[in-house]
Amino acid sequence: MPNNLSFFAIHADDVGRAQAFYEKVLKWKFQPWGPPGFLTINTGHETDVCGALQMRHEIVPGLQLNGLECTFDVEDIDATAKAVVAAGGTVIMPKCEIPTVGWLIKIKDTEGNVLCMKQPARK
Repeated sequence: MPNNLSFFAIHADDVGRAQAFYEKVLKWKFQPWGPPGFLTINTGHETDVCGALQMRHEIVPGLQLNGLECTFDVEDIDATAKAVVAAGGTVIMPKCEIPTVGWLIKIKDTEGNVLCMKQPARK
């Protein structure tokens, strides 16, 4: 399995304002999904990377994200967590399951960037 970008999230202080911006600028379509203030993004083609627009929040206590939150698919979430630590990164959110989506961890790389790694749910 390639470790490709599989998902991105845009964090916003005002989801409605951000939604209107991306609808006008990029012609994206939005659909509510899951918790309040969380919308999936259709960027225009069914094979495009899936995205979300969500309320800005602390992704872990004390860490608020400004910018894009990128998720990469991996084959083995536990092996990936070990590789992150061995390479000098930090697992900042331990493995959790998102039903029907898969297993997720959040990490900081050696440069302080926050990334998500996801082992997709088995179909």
